[in-house]
Amino acid sequence: MPPGSLRQAPPTEEGSFCDVSDIWVFGYGSLLWQPGFEYVESRMAVLPGRRRSLCVYSVVHRGTLSVPGLVFGLDRGGACLGMAFRVDARNVPEVVHYLREREQVTGVYQERWYTVWLDEARHRHVRALCYVADPNHSQYAGGLGLERQATIVRFARGGAGPNVDYVLNTARRLRELAINDRYLDRLTGLIGRRPSQSLRGQVQRQGVWAHRLERAKYRPPRIKLPCHGQLTVHHRRNVGF
Repeated sequence: MPPGSLRQAPPTEEGSFCDVSDIWVFGYGSLLWQPGFEYVESRMAVLPGRRRSLCVYSVVHRGTLSVPGLVFGLDRGGACLGMAFRVDARNVPEVVHYLREREQVTGVYQERWYTVWLDEARHRHVRALCYVADPNHSQYAGGLGLERQATIVRFARGGAGPNVDYVLNTARRLRELAINDRYLDRLTGLIGRRPSQSLRGQVQRQGVWAHRLERAKYRPPRIKLPCHGQLTVHHRRNVGF
């Protein structure tokens, strides 16, 4: 099959893909700046009907159960401009396994195949593997106001580092790709610093005690995962979110 086409093969019992041609993976958040897998080409791509949004509470990579963070998901409405990565057929099982290990720690994302348009010209489209926020999951955070999102991001930290770094790295990469995202521009403005400035600098400007007072007043959202037993997390080095 030609590189631009995609055939979704049924999963094996182990949940891997078998007997597939090259596939495309759509990236819209941390995959933009830290894909973490091997690909043969990347193209600008538009996904109609879904938008980039901080609509997922993070309780592992960029937050904890006691102080959740926020990470990007594909939510309903609008359109999302991101990147499509083509994966060689020989690497598909390994890449899909990696993505599931990275994205599906708590099952808040749904694996879906959507049509994306390449290079914004809309003269070529492919089917791409997308990770979409599940609105019925307890970690779904759709509907939060921008100020609330900024507050959550400012204080959260998880196994992969501060939540603010995740958001600002994504904003920086979008600017490098000349992708205009007004929602993210407004959000980073509310966070209160430019990507080139450190959190220490922000604390110095606010005053140490003012920052501590703000943290003391902060009331994080409460998340209860719909799982039985202990949550098992497999940390991978250099996980983007």
